[in-house]
Amino acid sequence: MSGMNAILFTGFPGFLGSALLPRVLAREAEVEAVCLVQPHHAALARARAAEIGRAQPALANRIRIVEGNITRPELGLTGAGDLVRRVVEIYHLAALYDLSVPRDVALRVNVHGTQHVLAFAERCNRLRRLHYVSTCYVSGRFPGVFTETMLAEGQRFNNFYEETKQLAEVDVQRAMRGGLPTTIYRPAVVVGDSRTGETQKFDGPYFVMQWLLRQPRVAVMPVVGDSRAYQFNVVPCDFVVDAIAALSGRRESAGRVYALADPAPLSVDALLDVLARATERRVLRIPLPLGLARMMIDHVPGVHRLLRIPSSAVDYFVHPTRYATTQADADLAPSGITCPSFSSYAPRLVRFMREHPDTSAAAMT
Repeated sequence: MSGMNAILFTGFPGFLGSALLPRVLAREAEVEAVCLVQPHHAALARARAAEIGRAQPALANRIRIVEGNITRPELGLTGAGDLVRRVVEIYHLAALYDLSVPRDVALRVNVHGTQHVLAFAERCNRLRRLHYVSTCYVSGRFPGVFTETMLAEGQRFNNFYEETKQLAEVDVQRAMRGGLPTTIYRPAVVVGDSRTGETQKFDGPYFVMQWLLRQPRVAVMPVVGDSRAYQFNVVPCDFVVDAIAALSGRRESAGRVYALADPAPLSVDALLDVLARATERRVLRIPLPLGLARMMIDHVPGVHRLLRIPSSAVDYFVHPTRYATTQADADLAPSGITCPSFSSYAPRLVRFMREHPDTSAAAMT
């Protein structure tokens, strides 16, 4: 396969990467996927590649795992010249998604790692496209509607994850303006599969589900701010994968940014109602100021152990930004791909969570 066209993939065997890779690979017969993985993920990556090959025999032996690291020059690869000559597409999904991550760590992975991927992409003379997975939360705490054409608006950030993803996208957009063929995808808060509930980790709204399930039928829920004034934008992973798979295969998507968000998200109050029904709980809301809630979680002994909700997650229940999905809606319309309402699949998320209590909230690192 040394002379075969190659698709370079980062972020495999992560949840989105594992679902997206076979979709992309199935589009072209004469291409192999080269998955860049850190050495400590190599065994899992090979096992997952073998699973894909068994499920789809046409893809067997077309997924190659190479050990490397995006935080190093040349992606930590030795003898990258052959790969540079063969790469026709790059899917850069690898990032450190951790709302509590220290800034130096987030910079190393999210910013410097992306810069190394861009430098590699610039050397690939046959590159048709770089597909970069960003996040809606490059918006930081921008007040109002954040469009797909916005990026550097003087916004403040909730955490270093948001800040470093925004800095990384600034670099990607600079390369895109300089002529690198690029498409950018910005998912909102990603949860499990809307059909099966399956997910790789429990964070975001799962913290609330777990807190409700640990309580009796009448449950107490601390609520910060005006829960009717703020929205919580949630998308299921299958929508994100379907959207990227469809958009990445279209020539006209080059040079575009897509907000993969719910165009009609629920308010925090409505989200709590949905979770109350899905967990079969009656929820008593206890109002708390944001600052007090964060202080209690971080500094009052026993509160974090009781709630098991990190203080960094609380900010998203008073998030002042709404996301316009104009370009994504228009370009997904021909394929009929739309984001389902959270209320339509929340019970499946809860069922999966009940059946898999040992699933972690930790990010892959």
